[in-house]
Amino acid sequence: MTTLNALAAIAGADFVLTGDPSAPYCTDWRGRYTGTALAVVFPADTQQVSELVKLCVANQIAIVPQGGNTSLCGGSVPLANGGNQVVINLSRMNRILALDATNYTVTVEAGCKLAALHEAAERAERLFPLGLTAIAPHCEIGGNLSTNAGGIGVLRYGNARDLVLGLEVVLPDGRVWSGLRSLRKDNSGYDLKHLFIGAEGTLGIITAAVLKLVPRPKSMATACIAVHDPAAAVALLSHLRATCGDKIAAFEIISRSCLDLVFRHIPDTDEPFAEKHEWVVITQLTDVLHVPLDAALRDALVSSGGVIEFEDTADKGQAERWWRLRKNISEAQKREGVSIKHDVSVPISHVAEFIARADAALCNAYPGIRIVAFGHMGDGNIHYNASMPDAARNKVFVEQHEHDVNRIVYEVVGELNGSISAEHGLGQLKRDEITRYKSSLELELMRGIKHSLDPLGLMNPGKVV
Repeated sequence: MTTLNALAAIAGADFVLTGDPSAPYCTDWRGRYTGTALAVVFPADTQQVSELVKLCVANQIAIVPQGGNTSLCGGSVPLANGGNQVVINLSRMNRILALDATNYTVTVEAGCKLAALHEAAERAERLFPLGLTAIAPHCEIGGNLSTNAGGIGVLRYGNARDLVLGLEVVLPDGRVWSGLRSLRKDNSGYDLKHLFIGAEGTLGIITAAVLKLVPRPKSMATACIAVHDPAAAVALLSHLRATCGDKIAAFEIISRSCLDLVFRHIPDTDEPFAEKHEWVVITQLTDVLHVPLDAALRDALVSSGGVIEFEDTADKGQAERWWRLRKNISEAQKREGVSIKHDVSVPISHVAEFIARADAALCNAYPGIRIVAFGHMGDGNIHYNASMPDAARNKVFVEQHEHDVNRIVYEVVGELNGSISAEHGLGQLKRDEITRYKSSLELELMRGIKHSLDPLGLMNPGKVV
C-alpha cells in the first residue's frame, strides 16, 4: 500500500489533498513561506491523529501540525525542499465538547475556531478572554495554544498559557496523553501541559483543551486618547492602574504611521479627533457589575498628565469604531506590501525607551525609513515594523536589509532585557536568531526536551530549535 493510500485509509480519501488543492495549506498567512508536502490530511478525531502520526513515524515522514494556518513566523507550514512531509490539519476537529458554566470551563477540540468559542461562552453568559485582532476570524484554538497567543486582553487575563487547565496531546510516537483535567489546583507532579503550550507543534499535536472562562462583563467604558509620546502613554497606564485597578481590560498604543495606513486601505475609518496626533491610545475598562465606568475613566484621564485630548464612551458601537483603527493595522500593512516585522516585548517601564532608541538607530542607518509601531503597551508587547514608504523601493529594501534591521532592533531589545518574540512564536523566521539571545544552557535544555519527546526529529522539523 502506498503512503497516500495508507493516509486515505485512516482519514478517508476525501480528506487527503495532494497537488494544487493542497497548495493553500503549504503557504503561510503572510505569503512569506511556501513549502512542499506529500499530502495535507484532515483527521476527524484524536484516534485518527494518533494513527496518522504512527504511520508517518513508521515511514520516516516529517509531520507538520496545522490549525487555521495563521502563523506569522512560518511555524504552521512545511519547509521548502524539506523532503517527505505531511501536513496534519485539525480543522475538522472543531467541536465544543463540554461547557461547565458553574466550573467556568469549556472543553474544545483543537480545530475549534476562536470566534466560535467566543460565541459559545457568550451564550452561557461567560467570557473566554483571549482576544486577538486581525486573524481572529480564522485562527483555531490548537494554534493559539501552540504559540501561546496573547492579544489585547493580556493585561487583565494573561496569555493563552494562563487560560489552560488541561490538554490532550498526541505525542511524536503516536501515543495519546489524556490530560483533560478541569482542576484549578493539581499539585501532583510536573505540570506537563506547559511543555506543549508555546512549543509550536514541535513536541506533539494538541488535539483538545480545557480552557478557563471568566464572568461576562456587564459594563464597559472605552476611551480614545491622544498623547504626546510613548513616555506619556506609559505614565498614563501607570496612573490608570493606580486609579482603576484590574478593571483595565486593554491598553493599546498606535502611531501616526499606523493610522495613515489604515485610512488609506480600510474603508469606513476616519480620524478620531479633529486634529491629527502622532500617538493615540485606546483603553477599555470592564466590570461584572452595572456601574458607570465611563465617569470613572473620564475622571482618571482628566487627572493624568501627558494627555492632549480624549473622547470616552460607554456605547459599544462607538467603541468598535475606535477599535477598528487598531484591529485593521495588520491588514492595512499587508495591502501596502511587505515589511520587516518585529513582535518584541520589554518591561513596560522601558517601552518608551525601546521605541526611542530603535527609532533613532534605524533612522540613522536608513534615512526615510517608515516605522509602524503599535500594540499591547499594557503588557510591554510592541509590534515594531519597518519598511520604505515607496512600495517600489520597499521590496528591494526588505530583501537586502532585513538581517541588519533585525539586528539593530533585537540588540536594543536585548539590552533592555526583553524578548525578540512576545506572542507570535519563533517558527522558521526566528529559529536561528534566537540563538543569539538565549543562553547556551537554555538552548541545551530546550534541545534536550525536544530530543526526549521527539528523538527522530519528525515533529514540525526546522521550527523553534
